[in-house]
Amino acid sequence: MRILFYWICAGVLLVNGMVALFFPMILWSLLILGPIMIMGMCDALQTKQTIRRNFPVLGNFRYLFEMIRPEINQYFIESNSDGVPFSREQRSIVYQRSKKELDTLPFGTQKSVYADGYEWATHSLMPVHVAPESLRLVIGGENCSKPYSASILNVSAMSYGSLSKNAILALNGGAKLGGFAHNTGEGGLSPYHLQPGGDIIWQIGTGYFSCRERNGTFSPALFAERAALPNVKMIEIKLSQGAKPSHGGILPAAKVSKEISEIRGVPMGETVVSPPAHSAFSSPRGLCEFIAKLRELSGGKPVGFKLCVGKKREFVAICKAMVETNILPDFITVDGGEGGTGAAPLEFSNSIGYPLRDGLVFVHNSLVGFGLRNRLRLIASGRVVTGFDMVTAFALGADLCNSARAMMMALGCIQALRCNSNECPTGVATQKPELVKGLSVSHKTVRVANFQNQTVQSAAEIMGAIGVSSPIDIQPWHVLRRTGSGEIKNFGEIYRFLEAGALLKEPPPPGFVNAVRASTPESFAAVDTSV
Repeated sequence: MRILFYWICAGVLLVNGMVALFFPMILWSLLILGPIMIMGMCDALQTKQTIRRNFPVLGNFRYLFEMIRPEINQYFIESNSDGVPFSREQRSIVYQRSKKELDTLPFGTQKSVYADGYEWATHSLMPVHVAPESLRLVIGGENCSKPYSASILNVSAMSYGSLSKNAILALNGGAKLGGFAHNTGEGGLSPYHLQPGGDIIWQIGTGYFSCRERNGTFSPALFAERAALPNVKMIEIKLSQGAKPSHGGILPAAKVSKEISEIRGVPMGETVVSPPAHSAFSSPRGLCEFIAKLRELSGGKPVGFKLCVGKKREFVAICKAMVETNILPDFITVDGGEGGTGAAPLEFSNSIGYPLRDGLVFVHNSLVGFGLRNRLRLIASGRVVTGFDMVTAFALGADLCNSARAMMMALGCIQALRCNSNECPTGVATQKPELVKGLSVSHKTVRVANFQNQTVQSAAEIMGAIGVSSPIDIQPWHVLRRTGSGEIKNFGEIYRFLEAGALLKEPPPPGFVNAVRASTPESFAAVDTSV
């Protein structure tokens, strides 16, 4: 169907050409159909624009609409505000930066600065120069023998299977080109993650894909074999993700190709649903021991975990286990409930899990309160698109950021919202070969690197304007929000921040009383079931 119009024109052109031998008066039709055929051939042969390549002739209408982007896009954004995850401004930023187009704006601020919720950073009269290439942080605690120097912006978890092989190749190629890391997602370590040579964060989910025994449990031998690969720089245990916390990953049956079946070790023709919980451990203490085990099996590489905050006492229990065992992760990734995914139940996507900012502040406070914060890195993941998004995450306690949907849009994603149907028109979130081949790996690799580079540069410029030279120097009071008519508060006034060691004393600070008293390092269950 995607090339039906092209073939109809080709058929009509052929018939008209033959008829014109006898009736020359219809030669005029060739003047119309001929250019259409030439356009279709050019569309199919070019590699820069996936929509034109996958949809010859018809795909040009999208780029025609882009010529009047503000009017057309704003109409669709407003009329589909419940279904479109990115605003027109966010989309424009990603597209322009990935293509290295002009991303400055005329006529001043594009937002209502007096509307409730408007946010801005406090600039300094003593700005400093911050070199983007200097914005790297070492991840690895005292028990890590192979620390990793990470960029402050990396590719968040997206699995092969959910994304196409060309999308994975371009993401990892962009990571290689730009010097940042690429998280595999829980779908396993595929050849397409390894082929370009970019730095890898290997995510281990509840399905243990790529390190899985036949019965679905964790395989130490398979893990050690793959963790030793030089591309693999860090290991991330996925406890939960923002889009569907405590649900387990979902890969629709339509996307389970023979290759994916072999990589993951799952049967074809069936939807792959990862278990909601891990089988390798069942308690906070068990999680700490599993972290130590993975660090040893990997030869001393950084090991951390990712979660979307749910029950506060459960994370407090993990902190207690860290204190008791003295086994800490090298990093913790906090995913927001607003995080995206290719397939999730509506209620889980919309109504379960702490939003990023609230979850990030809670995790940061918990670590500070137990005296653990300076011994590990904190990564923020969830709708991170711009340099200002990164700065706000740093102000709330993060050291680094991960981005998923923005990276997808750098690949060419147009938010068709067909991720779960295997019909993605841009070849990003599909396993259909005829759609996948439209995504040019060489061109999209450069665009992914461009977007990451330009966004880090934007964050560096904002930090310089604030007067700081590192993300760890950004404080809550550096970001302000209009909270009401005539009322302005900084993040330090909006959110409560604890003092170091506050949760090791009695009584616990307000907001932590129940969580501290109901938690134990021996179990995720509450000590007091009434809490």
